[in-house]
Amino acid sequence: MTKDHPLLGMALMAGFCVLAPLADAMAKLLGGTIPLGELLMVRFALQVLLLLPLVWWNKYEIAMTRRVFSLTLVRTVFQIIGIGAMFTSLRFLPLTDAIAIVYVMPFLMLLLGRVVLGEEVGQKRIIACVVGFTGTLLVIQPSFEAVGTLAFIPLLVAVAFAFFMLVTRQIAKEVNPISMQLVSGVQAVVILGFAFIFTKGMQFPAFEIIIPDLNDSFLLFLLGLIGTSAHLLMTWALRYAPSATLAPMQYLEIPFATLIGWLIFKDFPNNLAALGIIITVCSGLYIVWRERLNATKSTQKLAGGADY
Repeated sequence: MTKDHPLLGMALMAGFCVLAPLADAMAKLLGGTIPLGELLMVRFALQVLLLLPLVWWNKYEIAMTRRVFSLTLVRTVFQIIGIGAMFTSLRFLPLTDAIAIVYVMPFLMLLLGRVVLGEEVGQKRIIACVVGFTGTLLVIQPSFEAVGTLAFIPLLVAVAFAFFMLVTRQIAKEVNPISMQLVSGVQAVVILGFAFIFTKGMQFPAFEIIIPDLNDSFLLFLLGLIGTSAHLLMTWALRYAPSATLAPMQYLEIPFATLIGWLIFKDFPNNLAALGIIITVCSGLYIVWRERLNATKSTQKLAGGADY
């Protein structure tokens, strides 16, 4: 078992918070010229190419039971939907706004945990979910005025990744996470390959194939490299520090996204969106704190400690 190194885990998670919005920025730069299907295919194909040597070198087991393989396939479908919706939203919304709206996901995870897994969710956390979602609506409002219902696309991202995380939770202890990402990448390439074949000749814009120029080819490579590296950093972070320690750090992605959006696109949230971001982050951090507190109480009860 890997020994905990919280500071190393936190440093790796900070790296994820920098790289994840940077990968989204690459997708936003490419969104005007490269079709969505091609972006997704390159993203997942590079994931396979980058992880295959890593799995081979470390001799990780990739064989899965039928149950785990099936759930991994479901997880892959949600990942394709989530990333595809995120790439689509970035064609219309500022980087920071899109990422901030996606952070309604912890609230959805909490509610799904109650509905699907039967987990207990107290009244205070439900109130925090409502407040956090209100903050998300404040972030959406300025974009809704500009682009209409397209401003709600990041909510689809949040829903897809909430289910993605829910499925991941069911199989995380049964398979090596890097092997799972490799298998998931192969599954995604196969699914997208069938989508390209099925839509051939149908003039479906999302699955057209465009030969990128040198600049776009470089950005596509960066998209795959940075996106895969970001998820590897998160995977490794969870090996060295507990999720309760790392969860609050994920919100660092929003200020990093704000900085990257300003440097590359000269975008900056207006006052209403900034207020919504603050409300969303505070509500999310409150939920993380309550989850940690409840986990601590449960541990103390199991150990025969004080009954809270």
